[in-house]
Order: sequence, then structure tokens, then C-alpha cells
Amino acid sequence: MIRVGEDAPLRLSYERRDERRGRGEPLLLIHGAGSYRRVWDPVLDRLAVERDVISVDLPGHGDSPLVEEGTPPTPANFARLMVSFLRELGMESAHVVGNSSGGWTALEIAKLGHARSVTAFSPAGLRRKGTPRQIIWAFRFGHILARQLGWAAPLLLATGPERTLLLGHFFGRPWKMPVDAAVGAVRNFACSPGLWPHIKATSKERFSGGRKIEVPVTVAWGSREVLLLPGQARLRQELPPQTRWIPLPGCRHVPTYDDTTLVARVILEGSDGAVGGRR
Repeated sequence: MIRVGEDAPLRLSYERRDERRGRGEPLLLIHGAGSYRRVWDPVLDRLAVERDVISVDLPGHGDSPLVEEGTPPTPANFARLMVSFLRELGMESAHVVGNSSGGWTALEIAKLGHARSVTAFSPAGLRRKGTPRQIIWAFRFGHILARQLGWAAPLLLATGPERTLLLGHFFGRPWKMPVDAAVGAVRNFACSPGLWPHIKATSKERFSGGRKIEVPVTVAWGSREVLLLPGQARLRQELPPQTRWIPLPGCRHVPTYDDTTLVARVILEGSDGAVGGRR
């Protein structure tokens, strides 16, 4: 845990791996709404060979508490919090990777000038107006279902077909997930107090002002994405001209368990052009 912020310090939970013992460039991993830092576990070992990898629980998710009342839990405010978090670790910037609303947060960090590169998997916020209704209903249904599973989650998620039925909206290949990872994801989704405050705070917002981002930006979409549909949530107008668009065959909204090798490669390639650059 590390304290960030000045007026109301917040203890954020995080994990750090660096097999090169300080020689790897910092890489910050940010999960999406209702998720937690453990969603990056499948790629941590591969990334830690070349980067100083930091995965963090956003406020109200995982083991991190909610933000102070009166601070809207939006990607823009999360970005400011992440900048403070990096400074507490002795860094002014890092390569930033995010999934869903974590991808939106990563882009906001770049706008603030504290990202060396950005890699965003299925980033939220690339839309003309507020959150599409079907996304809110998908999260609502998933939250209700996750809470209903309760103690029976290990039994109900024991086989590949059951994991596919219960998690297939977010993961493209749920049968590849270990049982404990599936249970952890479901229980975290059910018990994240920051989920609905975040969805409410961002429901009428969108990402903007990204054309002036100067660092490398990679945006990756799963070919089986069903939450953020092309006509609703993949607008390019607010992204900088150097943005690379990468397809992820067979993946859905949360790709880390769908194709671990591909996701790790996209992350490393997305930051390679900025290695040795601004710190």
C-alpha cells in the first residue's frame, strides 16, 4: 500500500515486479471498472523481464479504498491520482497501459504529460456522447449475477462451459482461465464499492483533447468485443495522429487471459519506440 494525495491521503494497493532489478523502464498497468490489478497476472512475468512493472488497484477496487467524498471517480481524476502515485514511487512518468476505463485513464495521464507511451486495450470514452445503455445494463446484470453466486462461485465456475456462460461477456476464452482467477474476478466484481460511483460519474462524459498527445499511442481491440461496439465507442477524432490500431484475434473486452502472448507483445511493442525517451 502507498499513500497518495495531499488533503486526504489515499492508500492505494499495488504490486511491483522487475526482474532486471531497477534496469527496466517503469510500466504502469491500470484495470477497468469492476476489475482489479490481478487481471494483469497472466502477463506480469513476461513483462517483468523487460520492464519495471507496477499494477495498481484503482480507488474502490481490489484492496484500495474509495476516493474522498466530493471527488468524482472519473478517469481524469484517476489520472491525477496516478501521477501522485508515480511521484510517491520516485517517478515523473511511466509507460502506461490500461484496459477499458483504465485505457481512458491512461490517455488522460498522457494529456497531463506523465506518460512515456500509452497502450489502451478496448479503451472506454471514445464516443460521441454518454455511455451507451447496453453497456450499463451489461454491467448491472453482471454485478447482480456475481453477487448472487456468493459462496457457490467455486462450484459454479469449476468447468470451462460454466466459466464461458458466466464470464463470456467480458472474456473471449473464459475456459482458459484458472478456476481461482475466475472466482477472484467474480468476487471482486461483486464487492467493488467503486464500480457504480465510477459508472455514474462517467455516464455523461467522454474522452477529449487527445490530439496534442505527443508520445506513442497504441489502441488494441478484440475481434470478439461485444461491449464497446464499433459504431458507438471507437471514434478516432480525439486521438493523436500517431495512434496505432491493433486487432486482437479471438479476444473480447478483457484480453489478458484470451491470448497472453499477444497481449504481452502488444504492450512491449507499444512502449519500445519510447524506451530511452522522456522521463
